Amino acid sequence: MKLYFSPPSPYSRKVRIAASLLGLDDRIELVITDTVNPQDAIRQKNPLGKIPTLERDDGVCVYDSAVIVAFLDDLAGGGLIPSERDARFAALTLEALADGLADASLLQVYENRMRAENERSASWVALQRGKVERALAALEAAPPAAVAAPAQADIGAVALASALGYLDLRFEGAWRAGHPRLAAWLDAFAAAVPAYAATKA
Repeated sequence: MKLYFSPPSPYSRKVRIAASLLGLDDRIELVITDTVNPQDAIRQKNPLGKIPTLERDDGVCVYDSAVIVAFLDDLAGGGLIPSERDARFAALTLEALADGLADASLLQVYENRMRAENERSASWVALQRGKVERALAALEAAPPAAVAAPAQADIGAVALASALGYLDLRFEGAWRAGHPRLAAWLDAFAAAVPAYAATKA
């Protein structure tokens, strides 16, 4: 299989950590992708030109990150998406919150990177910043269960670690000062899951 990805992408990191936890990383060839380049193969693999995209061995492409992880989890016979109903939907809801946190963070970065200074919208950035702040506040008030070993990580934890790692990368970890319980959660995850450090951009 081939994973079209970019190292800084929190969604790519989520898939790479998931693949490692499921024991599938040695079956996946990593293909660094430039989504801005119109000549990049990603536009033939995914009509949206988005990463990550997984090309299966049969040539069929799977996207986006949540679907890729669900496919890999199924391929491995389970392990990241709990089978019990309450645990499953708790993990999937945390994944959705973490992906939304990553979305809002990424949109702030893109506003500054992709638009000329006179085209940037302060109100748009503030809107996205508000999403990040509310997500972090909710997670600080009720952090997920600590991950002390790889087997304890579910898809919610993987997605959250990836999103927080993106905040560390692009916003210099400024979130940590106001969210000590969440920062401690991420540090414990990083210590317990070697793939987290291995996928750092």
